[in-house]
Amino acid sequence: MDRNSFGRLCFLMRELGGLVDRRYISVEEQVSMFLSILAHHKKNRVIKFDFRRSGQTVSHYVHIVLRAVLSLHTLFLVKPTPVTDDSTDSRWKWFKGCLGALDGTYIDLHVPSCDKPRFRTRKGRISTNVLGACD
Repeated sequence: MDRNSFGRLCFLMRELGGLVDRRYISVEEQVSMFLSILAHHKKNRVIKFDFRRSGQTVSHYVHIVLRAVLSLHTLFLVKPTPVTDDSTDSRWKWFKGCLGALDGTYIDLHVPSCDKPRFRTRKGRISTNVLGACD
């Protein structure tokens, strides 16, 4: 995240989310701890070490920022619209009325040697891409 985006996010959290600077910790540091946990899947103990704060302080402020983000859900999260029954797009005809998630993953395969070039990924593994839909 660049500086401008981070500054705007902190401004929104301060103005609309209700976050305030505390005596020893600013809104920017609160949001930074929260984003470090979300974006890098860091544990509380690692954040505690990185920011030189106690584990209780980290947990407390992460929960405060989480409450602020949840209060701004109408601003940050878009309500999905279902795929209509009369959709003409051939890619969506199998997902009529679906609101769920789409996710792809690679599954390793054992194929004959003559078919291996067809299934070779950009990293050199023999696998196929599977798209799963969940409603």
